Amino acid sequence: MKQLSIFFVALILIVFITGSKKELTTVYKSFTVDNPYKVYALSLPDSLAFAGELVPLDKPDVRERLDRELLVNTYWQSNMMLLMKRANKYFPTIEPILKEEGIPDDFKYLAVIESGLEQARSYKGASGFWQIMKTTGREMGLEINSNVDERYHIAKATRVACKYLNRAYKKFGNWTLAAASYNRGVAGINRNLIRQGVNDYYDLYLGEETRRYVFRILAVKDIMENPQKYGYVFEDDDLYNHPEVKTVGLDTAITNISQFAKQMGVNYKELKLHNPWLMQNHLNNKSRKYYEIDLPTVSGD
Repeated sequence: MKQLSIFFVALILIVFITGSKKELTTVYKSFTVDNPYKVYALSLPDSLAFAGELVPLDKPDVRERLDRELLVNTYWQSNMMLLMKRANKYFPTIEPILKEEGIPDDFKYLAVIESGLEQARSYKGASGFWQIMKTTGREMGLEINSNVDERYHIAKATRVACKYLNRAYKKFGNWTLAAASYNRGVAGINRNLIRQGVNDYYDLYLGEETRRYVFRILAVKDIMENPQKYGYVFEDDDLYNHPEVKTVGLDTAITNISQFAKQMGVNYKELKLHNPWLMQNHLNNKSRKYYEIDLPTVSGD
């Protein structure tokens, strides 16, 4: 009798606990995938090219270097998902400029690994999407001072990067070496080619950063072009989009950009988000230079 009583008490507790459970609501979208999380080794692509130049995947060290970057970027899921969201927003600005300047489309992935498609600043002072140094930017025609820094102007900075890459390609006759030189410098890559008696990036023995550099581009390219193959699942409306803008041209100073923004029907934050190259709350413009300022067509506030 005592055992029967214990049984009924246990049964009542089970019913109570089961009945009191609530369905767990999460932020995760359901794509009818029910497999538990596991960490898988990756199958390398059968073939891979950068800017039309084949990667020699028959070389063991090349395969290992590619595998490393694919693993690092595939399993850094939050970062890669953000990169794909941002790419949808910013590639439409970058891609036509690359085409106009004669630079292969694959170089948009160089901007991805340089800055994560953010207006970043390195500890060495390189800035913007393309991580341009102050001296290089000025030499190639960008205005860089305490009031205006056009390294943060995506379109203008992209054209400067294109100038650099075209010069590098003219020197090496090879886009892969041109990409590596964006990290190591044309002189640095050329010096190593001569010293080591080779003429190919994949045959060079380089320092850690430059040794990984092109493989980081390759890994990001393959993942971003084949997201589902690498386990990334999303819909078009999950991606970021660039708001429509109108352009206001002027060749005068702006004494107070906050007030100017209000006159244009937006606020200071919105103006700065679209024009991060304006560094202060005023525009000096003593030379009467012509500037174009982008403004969202619909205010967010």
